[in-house]
Order: sequence, then structure tokens, then C-alpha cells
Amino acid sequence: MVQLTVTPEKSLADSPVWIRACGLTPSQPVTLYSSLIDEKGVKFQARAFYWANEAGEVDVKEASAVGGDYIGVCPMGLFWSLKPEKMFHRLIKRDAIGSPFHVQITLFGSFILMPSTNDTPLATCPIERWFVAPGVERFQIKDGQVRGALFLPPGPGPFPGVIDMFGGGGGLIEFRAGLLASKGFAVLALAYFAYLDLPRTLEEINMEYFEEAAKLLLKHPKVRGPGLGVIGLSKGAEVALAMASFLEQIDVAVCINGTTNVNGTPLRFRDIYIPAVRYYPEKYIISNMGALYGHHIIGDPWDEAHQASAIPLEKAQGQLLFVVGEDDHALNSKLFAELAIARAKKYRKNNCTLLSYPRAGHLIEPPSSPLCFASWIPGILKPTQWGGEMEPHAKAQEHSWKEIQKFLELHLGPAGSSNV
Repeated sequence: MVQLTVTPEKSLADSPVWIRACGLTPSQPVTLYSSLIDEKGVKFQARAFYWANEAGEVDVKEASAVGGDYIGVCPMGLFWSLKPEKMFHRLIKRDAIGSPFHVQITLFGSFILMPSTNDTPLATCPIERWFVAPGVERFQIKDGQVRGALFLPPGPGPFPGVIDMFGGGGGLIEFRAGLLASKGFAVLALAYFAYLDLPRTLEEINMEYFEEAAKLLLKHPKVRGPGLGVIGLSKGAEVALAMASFLEQIDVAVCINGTTNVNGTPLRFRDIYIPAVRYYPEKYIISNMGALYGHHIIGDPWDEAHQASAIPLEKAQGQLLFVVGEDDHALNSKLFAELAIARAKKYRKNNCTLLSYPRAGHLIEPPSSPLCFASWIPGILKPTQWGGEMEPHAKAQEHSWKEIQKFLELHLGPAGSSNV
């Protein structure tokens, strides 16, 4: 009898699962197929072709895929190779706490490129991929100017506190905060524009808003001080670096594929004003798929405007971790990280660490997240190209996620833990 098992059937979205089929005919060709429908009704799918071994089994921990969306031994390939049926659509879990992603793993008894109603599966196994562990609580934050969501691990704490931010699309994205809270961090997913009553567009980075958010998080009885961590992606990485440079509450900053200058919108902190480097939209390159390659739109990092807009990271008293994808198509993130480290050394600072990943793109997210090569962001008339190659990008996500948590714990103290 053919059996398909996925262990565990309920897991955190950043955790590995074990997929195994047995009861097959020796050397039988099979297709393993994964699919999910996201919260916007868009279907994602992936497939891989295998030959059963002499015992009539396919174990993805050991078996090598011979074709499909990836080749070789890739235990989590059916997850990180998921692709949307709708072009330029990014897989994002908006409701981090209320429901999981429901993923269907299906086994077919031949090589099938695209399953149809005429293809009868040998076995199916539905699984759940959660973004919070049991006991993690979410609290809506609307306090003073601050808007966001606070995720707290179960137990009395206190837990190391982290502020989590995303980029130029605005709004509130919570899935990374939920996963970090599941590891034992108290995490404030922080919005800074295009959410509730915040400004619809980002006209200025006012550091007093982020200072208020840091003070708010530190006041919570389950948050262990005296300092906080901050993690940001893209524009959020730029803001995270500025927070580490200006705010005494920040002991550690993780900057994922950001710049080291103030870009697009100026920065203000009390009597300090840093002008923004303007964007050069004429330097966009439109790819064959119609997406924008923006590597050069920020201009020359060595010109006078960039020097005037540089974030004074030498003022940071805490530790800085730069995570970069060397195939980032949105901006030259590796160069900016290297310039940041050079600036720190110029001021005799030794508080910067660099994690650089060849062939990884801009959207470096938690493990098993599918590569999004290009997607729409508000305010831009064409989709933005993010870059990356699937397998190297997947490896970068897996490695960097572990290193980020280690870095936060090293400088903020040990986190609690929870498991699904």
C-alpha cells in the first residue's frame, strides 16, 4: 500500500519537515507536488520528479530530485521553490496569528508537469505551517503615535525585546515578528507609514517616532532591558541603522539589504537634519519580464550628496549586523554594507559584522520562504525586480536566520523558546 507521510504535520513555517513515500514499485517514477492558496486567493505550487529506490521508497532527506522545480537532494525544496500562478505576486502571511498556511503535499505515480483532473494521486497529505507557536500572544499597539503589533512568548519572561520593520511598501507585516516571538523574543512589529492613521506616504523619517516606540517596548514588564534589538529589511534596514546611530535604547541592529545613507526622504531627530539622496528613476533598467532593475537608481555612493546623507553609524554604541544578498537587484546592498564597515573602521569602531551571500536576492526572509524574484510595491507603476537564484537564496535564508538569532541573543541575552 502506498503511503505518503509529512512529519510533523503541524510546524512553524521556518522549521523543516520530513517528506517520505513508501509502498511504491522499485524504480517507479513519481512526482511530489506541493500547493497552497494564500490569503488573497492566489495559488502557489511546486513539483519535483524522483525515482523510487529498490525498496520502493522516496525519502527527500536522501533522494535526489531529477527534475521539476529543483534538482538534487533538497529536503525543503517543495517549499522554497513554490511559485505563484499570478505573476509578480509575493507570498506574505498577513494574519500571522489567526491561521496557518495550509499546504497540500501530493504524490503521483509518474512524472507530471502540471496536475489535471485526469491525474489521480497515489496519496495526499495536508499540513499546516504556522507563524506563531502555541501560547504566543499578539497585542494591537495604538499608543501615542506608535502603531504596530506586539508579540509575546508564553511565560513570565522577561524576554529580550526586538523591534521588527519591513520596507518601502509600508503597512504592517507581522510574520517575522511572530516567528521571532516563537523563539523567545518579545517583538514589536512596527509600522511607520501607510497603516491606520499613519501618513499614507513616507515624507520624512522622524526618529522621535522610533524613539517613542523603543521606550514603549522597554516599559513592558515582559521585556528585559536595558537595551533593545532592531531588525529591518530594505528601507527598514536604513531606519534600523539610524535607530542604532541615534537612539540610546538600541543595543543591536540587524540590517538586511539596506543602504547606509538616507534615501528618498530626509531624516530628522530633534535639531539634527540629514538630507536625502534623491532617486534617479531614469537609471531603472526594464527587464524582459517587464520588471524594474533598480541597482543604480541611488546614484554614485561616493559623490558629495551621499556623503552629506550618510547615517552617522560611528555614533552607534551597540553591535551592527549587515545581511546582504550579492544578487540584490533592488540596490547594491553589499557595497553599502562594505562602505558602512569602512566608515566604522575610519572612526576606530569595531562593532560591525557582515554576512554576505552569493546569488541571494533582496528579500532575504525566514527559511523555506519561496524566492520572490519580482513583485509590485505601492506607488511604482511597474513591478520591482528583487533578484536571487532559488537554491542559493534558500540556503542564505536558512543560514542567516540562525545567525540573526544567535547575534540577537549574544548581545541581548538568552531568549525563551517554544515549539509547535
